[in-house]
Amino acid sequence: MSFDARDHAHMALALRLARRGLNTTDPNPRVGCVIADGDRLVGAGWHEAAGAAHAEIAAMNDAAEPVRGMTAYVTLEPCAFHGRTPPCADALVEAGIGRVIIAVEDPHPRVAGKGLQRLRDAGIAVDSGLMPTEAERLNPGYLKRMRTGRPWVRIKSAVSLDGRIGLANGDSKWITGEAARQDVQRWRARSSAILTGIGTVLADDPRMTARVSGPVRQPARVVVDSAWRIPPDSHLLAEEGDVLVAGIGGPPEALAQGDAQCLVLPAGPGGVALPELLEELGRRELNEVQVEAGSRLCGALLSGGLVDELVLYVAPVLLGDGGPGPFAFGPLESMDDRAHFKVQDTLRLGDDIRIHLRPGPGPNHPRT
Repeated sequence: MSFDARDHAHMALALRLARRGLNTTDPNPRVGCVIADGDRLVGAGWHEAAGAAHAEIAAMNDAAEPVRGMTAYVTLEPCAFHGRTPPCADALVEAGIGRVIIAVEDPHPRVAGKGLQRLRDAGIAVDSGLMPTEAERLNPGYLKRMRTGRPWVRIKSAVSLDGRIGLANGDSKWITGEAARQDVQRWRARSSAILTGIGTVLADDPRMTARVSGPVRQPARVVVDSAWRIPPDSHLLAEEGDVLVAGIGGPPEALAQGDAQCLVLPAGPGGVALPELLEELGRRELNEVQVEAGSRLCGALLSGGLVDELVLYVAPVLLGDGGPGPFAFGPLESMDDRAHFKVQDTLRLGDDIRIHLRPGPGPNHPRT
């Protein structure tokens, strides 16, 4: 199906609307919808939060006139089942929409083409595949979780020019400047969870909250803690949002009876089995997991092929010998075993540079 400039303009607006729910829709996807009569915009809306009106309903509510015979541009296939809200596909049919254009199909097992089929069965013209790359980038975690059962894993790290994340004595505050640290908060705000290791908790006692302006659903904090060593007075246990502690064997009674949720998982190489942890996080409907951890946990995720993207902040400083790097794995025996990444974009933030990367290309890059 070919789409014209008008179609692209309407879908681009729907995608911009969907981004308004970037920090609030979990565990649902971010979705936008535009209803148009030719060039004329009639209604527009987006999904704001789980339990709130879906984008299609919001757009129809925004319309000041009947939408019969008009075209709906939706960034994700309309749902076909009754969850927290009724099916959007049925609502479009009842409204008499004449055509529906979507960016990507929804891989949710209760949708997965059923929404489109319901529309077609009602005589509505349906086309898909308009601006799919942009729509996929908007919902990497939701789409991956629906397809694989695991969340999208993003590692965030701040490094010096000589590749250190701290000094030999453990001091790491602050490598980057204020602009970079504020950017980290924006990545946190869109994440379902922040994942760290017990070493980081014991060394830094972080809060791991998203400190941004505007509405935000605080991410869960997940601590990989094989031996259940997390102190009961840790800052992250006192903050808003869920706390999950993943360990091996039975947790101490005091921890089990506290506010944290204890995840008893099998052992893997070096500690908690990380694939099983990610599968459990997927079952708990966590879409995007941001890893803010030391070199051991980050290295284990990387060498296990469990990383979907890296966000590296490079500061124009040198930290000298003895400090750790961002990833502890190897040693490698051949240059052919290098972990390859492709740069998605770079951004100057004050004196620092943010590099956004995803696995590949290369013969042996980590795969998810």
